Amino acid sequence: MISICSCKNSHDADLQNNLNNGSEIPITFPNFFYGADLSYVNEMEDCGAIYFDNDNIEKDVYEILANKGANIARYRLWHDPKWTNYSNLSDVKKSIRRAKENGMYVLLDFHYSDTWADPGQQTIPAAWLPFVNNVFRLASELYDYTYDVLVELYFLQLTPDIVQLGNEINPMILQEGELVWPIDWTRNALLLNSAIQAVEDFSSQTNKKVETMLHIAQPENALWWFEQATKAGVRDYQWIGISYYPQWSEYSVSNIQQPLKNLIENYNKKLMIVETAYPFTLDYVDSQNNILGTSAILDEYPATQEGQLNYLTSLSEEVKKSGGLGIVYWEPAWISTDCNSAWENATLFDFSGIPTLGIQFFNQD
Repeated sequence: MISICSCKNSHDADLQNNLNNGSEIPITFPNFFYGADLSYVNEMEDCGAIYFDNDNIEKDVYEILANKGANIARYRLWHDPKWTNYSNLSDVKKSIRRAKENGMYVLLDFHYSDTWADPGQQTIPAAWLPFVNNVFRLASELYDYTYDVLVELYFLQLTPDIVQLGNEINPMILQEGELVWPIDWTRNALLLNSAIQAVEDFSSQTNKKVETMLHIAQPENALWWFEQATKAGVRDYQWIGISYYPQWSEYSVSNIQQPLKNLIENYNKKLMIVETAYPFTLDYVDSQNNILGTSAILDEYPATQEGQLNYLTSLSEEVKKSGGLGIVYWEPAWISTDCNSAWENATLFDFSGIPTLGIQFFNQD
């Protein structure tokens, strides 16, 4: 394993003047996270989205979700997305503030890209492209960026509780163009360990513990990925994050327990499903095609509000049995507006903005 030393930062002097006395403050988490990825909310509200509670009273969507039992909010962060005004640091600050005002924990998802990062693309930010083949310089850039974002949030009292270092990082992170396979684990481990080190250094210098997560799409991919990552020396992260969409997975809800349990026990990590969703209908309310269509429907769970709730309830039970500690619903508030939506049939609000039965899954304890 190649190691990288901690990088100095322009905020260090300010941090030293603002340190808490004593040792690092531990985090107290609930027994189980019931979460919502709310990255689209600010944009949807700017597009005219209105949300109602079950009494048909217009309310803030954060208030609705918190009252239903949601206890963690997840947000994607793009590096410098010039193509949109959302999911940049300024937008994420607004979102984190709203989550904290409603008593939610925060999971911050660094995409380490100017756009979507997922199993099909891990595009390096444009600002770092000159260093794509200089792994030590790139590790330094990654460290500084991760550290600086956390410091900036810290001074605004917006520090997240968990940070996800990359999004669906099945491939190697920070690539240019077509994905390179197999993973160059010397490069990948150095980069990931640099990001982890940035969070560790932030935590030790502020006495405010922030936990780290590595996120893979689908359980079957997590099995081989974490085996390879461990052999390559990726270390000191606390969480395994999994995207689970049954239509793209080898595992059904009924047999997902074992691979999750294997991940938890083999690597001694905490585990959370950080993305899942299920349609409550196959109907449309706008002209945009929906991502989750007929192929997403399982025989046991019809595309109804009851089917959506039963899917989430069953999945929650299996995750708990495996020893997992949470489920985050992806974009439950991405309803159709003047901007349209590719997800309006899989939100936790119906076409009138009223909660579906599926929203009850937040309140199972």
